[in-house]
Amino acid sequence: MSNQKDTVSRTVLVAFVLCVVCSVIVSAAAVMLRDQQQANAANEKKLNILTAAGIEVVDGDLDTAFAAITPKLVDMRTGQFSTDHDAVTYNMRKAAKDPALSRALTSEQDIASIRKQSIYSTVYLVEGEQGIERIILPVHGYGLWSTLYGFIALDGDFNSVVGFGFYEHAETPGLGGEVDNPKWKSQWMGKQVYAEGSDVPVIGLIKGTAPAGDLHKIDGLAGATLTSNGVTNLVKFWLGEHGFAPLLAKLKAGDA
Repeated sequence: MSNQKDTVSRTVLVAFVLCVVCSVIVSAAAVMLRDQQQANAANEKKLNILTAAGIEVVDGDLDTAFAAITPKLVDMRTGQFSTDHDAVTYNMRKAAKDPALSRALTSEQDIASIRKQSIYSTVYLVEGEQGIERIILPVHGYGLWSTLYGFIALDGDFNSVVGFGFYEHAETPGLGGEVDNPKWKSQWMGKQVYAEGSDVPVIGLIKGTAPAGDLHKIDGLAGATLTSNGVTNLVKFWLGEHGFAPLLAKLKAGDA
């Protein structure tokens, strides 16, 4: 009987020691890999911004390609550029959870279903001798199963779309997940966000196929009505009066 008890005790002790050792190894690995994970996340973000802007990465050299991009912080309350925070390191997701750095949206305002909005946002400019050639804007909003995060790039007229894509979502593969389909994304190229003389966004998805030559409509996602509606709503929110429309209007007028 005593030997049996000793065997059980030893088994429990060995299992306990193994659990402790494994926990230490996992924790140590997480700490050691943290810097690399953060670097990978930063590089992934750069790549998505460059892709939206239509800038090619040569030989995998992200830093050289990204040198063409200028991050700028925007005060969403005024539509003006700001120096209140570092545009490079400012984290909109964390800020949206901080009451001091965010604003709650009413149900009428919150067509993108994000509930709270960071007071500041980082946008990305491609500048040339004649001024801003392209502007890349962060957008996000709820689809069917998840919040979709992406970037939309506008030409120097601050109206024509030159790139659009999502880098994070959990929509249904083959349905809402078709937002990743290059053919579908290519439809956004050359579309106009606003009608002439208006600052209210009219761009969006429609059910079925968009009429040929329509400057504002994109094919809906087959079998994914809620995701399609979500994409339309998030684009209209971020390019509307509570998003970047005030900034874009000031840029057009030359007084941002």
